[in-house]
Amino acid sequence: MADNKKGSSLNWIIKNLLLAAGILVALLIVSSLGLNILTRHNKTVTVPDFTNMTVREAASAAAKNDLKVKVTDSVFIRRLASGAVYRQSPKAGDKAKKGRHVFLTINSVVPQKIAMPNLIGYSFLEAKAELVNHGLSLGRLQYVQDMATNNVLEQKCGGRTIKPGNLIVKGSEIDLVLGLNPASGKTTVPKVTGMKYVRAVDTIHDSFLNVGKAVFDKDIKSYRDSVNAVVYKQEALGASRTMGTTVALWLTLDESKVPVK
Repeated sequence: MADNKKGSSLNWIIKNLLLAAGILVALLIVSSLGLNILTRHNKTVTVPDFTNMTVREAASAAAKNDLKVKVTDSVFIRRLASGAVYRQSPKAGDKAKKGRHVFLTINSVVPQKIAMPNLIGYSFLEAKAELVNHGLSLGRLQYVQDMATNNVLEQKCGGRTIKPGNLIVKGSEIDLVLGLNPASGKTTVPKVTGMKYVRAVDTIHDSFLNVGKAVFDKDIKSYRDSVNAVVYKQEALGASRTMGTTVALWLTLDESKVPVK
């Protein structure tokens, strides 16, 4: 009888230990799933290119990728359709968590004027960020010999030096005159094939280069067409170039012309 009681007691303890372990495992699984749902851990998507879309079109494209869009600013681009998306953050091709907002800058109907910021003494990256914050666009990069590479020495609009505080149309292109130390004045031509025109220009600027010749297919006849065109061929991919030099691009609306690799 004593042995039976001991065996029964031992079985009861084992069963309860197994039950407790099972409950603990279940709680850990539920907790992990809940945490993943709340934080969307490792659930990222590639941000689409909303350039030249209407806000409604951008919202639809975002929803298909588990993203949202929000208009936060506007500029005036004379050749771009009213209300069309001009810029976005995060950029097209960036990774973003599902459910997050992509902030849009759209084209305004009426040109708005703003005061030109002072970019003198800024680094290239700081100046570019400041232009975006003020609703302005980066134009040409011009390099002159100086001790500090990519230090802003002068700011221009329409080929003329523009002083801080001068009123200019929001969305205007600002050319930067930058310093170039010959000892550190080289950069590598990035890959931009498959990118839309605006994104390709931005990527080339980020490598401290300019777009030179842009050859559009004959069926590209309007500014809207040019914004939607993709690069199917480029000059000097991966080559070493002096900062401020140009890269030629060939663009098309026929994405089948874009090389797979």
